[in-house]
Amino acid sequence: MAAQADNANPAAQAGNGAQPILNVLVQYTRDLSFESPGAPTSLRQRDNAPSININVNVSANPLSDKEFDVNLTLNAKAEFDKEVLFNVELVYGGVFRVEGFPQEHLLPILFIECPRLLFPFARQIIADATRNGGFPPLLLDPIDFATMFQQKMAEEQTRSQVQVS
Repeated sequence: MAAQADNANPAAQAGNGAQPILNVLVQYTRDLSFESPGAPTSLRQRDNAPSININVNVSANPLSDKEFDVNLTLNAKAEFDKEVLFNVELVYGGVFRVEGFPQEHLLPILFIECPRLLFPFARQIIADATRNGGFPPLLLDPIDFATMFQQKMAEEQTRSQVQVS
């Protein structure tokens, strides 16, 4: 799968004339854990829905000048009256080749575009794990990775300002 910029758009071309390319080289499950500590009693029908807490994190590490390992970490914990029904944790990764983009676009590509490409596959793994655990499949809502990235950048800027003071 490759996402390529439009040839007719000179603004999308890098300074060296190369067309920007984003390739997914490989996708993989690094870690998957599903726990249902109260099973089988936790599987009984309930009148009310459990509370579900979902945490999302994205990390990226360079493998070379053009290849990056991006990991999407999803944690979902369902509780009902302080009883843990299930806890599922997934680290889903992908190796991406990023070429021809201006340097200032690299972080947004790694922390917005790459996890956006990984998310549908990670969502399916979470849904399958909860269904296979005896619960209805947990279908995660789409995630706004752009907002997550902007919040992370704002937090880092605030943190660096505090350290300088």
